[in-house]
Amino acid sequence: MSIVPDHSPFSSPFSGEGPRVGVALSHGFTGSPYGVRAWAAALAAAGFAVRMPLLPGHGTTWQELSRSRWTEWHEAMDAAYLELEAECDHVFSAGLSMGGALALRIAATRPVAGAILVNPGLVIDDPRAPLAGILKLVLKSTPAIANDILKPGMDEGAYARTPVAAAHQLNKMFKDTLRLLPRVTAPVRVFRSTVDHVVSDSSIVALRRGLTHAPLQVSRLENSYHVATLDNDAEEIFSGSVDFIRVVAESRQAQNQSATASQKGTPDE
Repeated sequence: MSIVPDHSPFSSPFSGEGPRVGVALSHGFTGSPYGVRAWAAALAAAGFAVRMPLLPGHGTTWQELSRSRWTEWHEAMDAAYLELEAECDHVFSAGLSMGGALALRIAATRPVAGAILVNPGLVIDDPRAPLAGILKLVLKSTPAIANDILKPGMDEGAYARTPVAAAHQLNKMFKDTLRLLPRVTAPVRVFRSTVDHVVSDSSIVALRRGLTHAPLQVSRLENSYHVATLDNDAEEIFSGSVDFIRVVAESRQAQNQSATASQKGTPDE
C-alpha cells in the first residue's frame, strides 16, 4: 500500500533548555513539507522551535504552482522567520534545494544566527531557462525531475510536471538571491551530495563566490542523491544540523553575555 504524502505545514514549540532557539525550514521547488518533514521532526526532537510552511502553489497541483510568484515563496518563509523571532533568542534558516535559496534570502535580509542548506539551488543550467518567460506562453509544463533519491522505495511526493511559468519565477528568484549573497554574515553549513542529478556544482561555485562575508562549511554526502533528506545520509544531515545549531547558538550566547558584562563594567563618564 502506497503512503499518501503529508503536505501540511509543520510547527513545534521550543522545548529545550537554555537560550530559546528556532529554525525556519523550507521545502524545495514542486515539492512540499513531506520531503523535509523528518528533518523538521529531528530539529523539534532536539528541543528547537520549528516553523516549516507550505509554500504557495505547492502541495496541490502543478497548475496552481504555475500561477504563483517567487515573491510569495519568500514571503511565506519570511513570515515563518518573523514568527520565530518573536519568541526565540536565536533563529536559524534552513532548506532543501530551492528552500536553500530561500534560507539564504532570509540570512541576507534578517539577523539570523546561521543557515543550513541541503543541495541548495542557485543556478539553473538548462539552456532553456532564460527563455522560460517566452516559452510559458506556448508550453505549459515539462516532465519533472523528481525523486532523485538513491535509497530504494522512496517517493518525495513532488509534482509529476514542472510548470514552465513557475520555472521562470524560480530563475528570477535565483538571480535575485545571488545578488544578495554578499549581505550574508552568519555562518552557513551546507550538506552536498557527491551525485546530484537536479542541482549541479554550478550552484555551489556561485555560493562560494557570493558568500564574501560569511564563513562557509561544506560536508559531502557520499550515499545520497538530490533529495538527501529522504536518502541514505539523512541522519547525518539531521545530527549535523543539530550540532551546528548548538555550537553557533552557544557561541552567540557567550558573546552576548560577554558584551553585557563589559557594558556593566564600564564606568559612567
